[in-house]
Order: sequence, then C-alpha cells, then structure tokens
Amino acid sequence: MLTRDAKFQIGQIVRHRLFPFRGVIFDVDPTFSNSEEWWLSIPEEMRPKKDQPFYHLLAENEEIEYEAYVSEQNLLIDEDAKPIRHPEVGTYFGPLKDGAYPLRSRRNN
Repeated sequence: MLTRDAKFQIGQIVRHRLFPFRGVIFDVDPTFSNSEEWWLSIPEEMRPKKDQPFYHLLAENEEIEYEAYVSEQNLLIDEDAKPIRHPEVGTYFGPLKDGAYPLRSRRNN
C-alpha cells in the first residue's frame, strides 16, 4: 500500500468537511490505524479509504470538547483560526500564533 505525505501539520487548526466541529491536530497516522470495528461503524456511503493520512484532533463543537480521528479527505483548513477551547491544548502546545499552535518543547527532568 502506498502512502502519501500528510496535507496538514501538527498544530494546525482544521474543521470537518461534513460535520460541525473543528480542532487542532496533535498526531498523524500515515494510513488508517484505528480498529476495524470503528471503521465499520461509519455508514458505508461515508466510509473513507484507509490508504490516506488520518489525524488525531483535540476537537470541539458548540457543546463539548473531545478527541476525534478524521481522514484527510474530510478535513479543511479552518480559516477562522480562533483558539481551540479543548482543555488539553496547553498540554501539547504553546499559545496560538499566526493561526497555528506551536508544539511545546519537552524538558528532561
């Protein structure tokens, strides 16, 4: 199976193409890397191909914050680029700058 370079980057704010949520990317899988049960739970007419990057998001909608796993084909750049209110943003990232979150530097203790 061929893989391609990811279109989006860690720290970038994106939104879902079909559903009303947005988030910041905190990890990327080069191809589908979740359970078969999860994949099969997606309605067949909406099920994404597995041979594309999948993104882990600290996500939010109008009501809640959560983690999401989304295929590249279903993401768009969030032009609004307002801060993400998810409580884990500060765990991974520094303050929002120029529409993206920089990764926090790791310190050896």
